[in-house]
Amino acid sequence: MFKKILIALAAVIAVILVVAAFQPADFTVARSATIDASPAKVFAQVNDLGNWNNWDPWAKMDPAMKVTFEGPAAGIGASYGWVGNSKVGEGKLTITGSKPASEVALRLDFEKPMKDTCNADFTFKPEGKGTQVTWTMTGKKAYPAKVMCLFMSMDKMIGGQFEKGLADMKTAAENAKK
Repeated sequence: MFKKILIALAAVIAVILVVAAFQPADFTVARSATIDASPAKVFAQVNDLGNWNNWDPWAKMDPAMKVTFEGPAAGIGASYGWVGNSKVGEGKLTITGSKPASEVALRLDFEKPMKDTCNADFTFKPEGKGTQVTWTMTGKKAYPAKVMCLFMSMDKMIGGQFEKGLADMKTAAENAKK
């Protein structure tokens, strides 16, 4: 009986590993919000890394997180490194593209809890008297992430944090000095 249980368990694990191997490597997570502020004001919340603490959901997960800045304060080449608790890990984000009041592109280099690189984009479009901001993250899932994503989706893991961040960005942008 014990032997049959071990064989069944091994078969289940083998099926999971094979199914994971055929999962798509690419992932995309995106959320949007409308903010009652001009595209220039909303853009400033993202393009100036000093503003991220106002709305970044991961900064709120670890108020003791250590942050370092390199390069210019804003725009292409600005970077933000962080070392935090197990919820936020360690890594660095760098602005790789910046079009005033239109778009900010970032590269995220994660060191902990696992090494990975993703891209994030923020786009800003006028909508009535406000701005529609869309936060998108794209990347490739390594094999261990493919296995993990059989049981939980990247969208569910990250999407809720994007929603919190956009809600806080809305508050920050709408309350920013004119």
